[in-house]
Amino acid sequence: MQIQHLSGFKRQYKRLSREVQIMAEKKEKIFRKNPFDSRLKTHKLTGELDGYWAFSINFSYRIIFQFADGEIIYFYRIGKHDIYD
Repeated sequence: MQIQHLSGFKRQYKRLSREVQIMAEKKEKIFRKNPFDSRLKTHKLTGELDGYWAFSINFSYRIIFQFADGEIIYFYRIGKHDIYD
């Protein structure tokens, strides 16, 4: 599995506290082993974000991603619930 961190994701990630960044890195390791691990609470999105998925970093923070062809996954956004807007 290859994860591509898109530019918007990278910008949002840099703005997070170091504590949240560390949690995100731990969750990404779990994600790499199994994107549907129950600890991630992975779920499909609907509406304007139909075709995208999200998983939880903690109670407040999420990562929005998309499965692409083959083994590539794009991480689009990271942040609180307002990233869905």
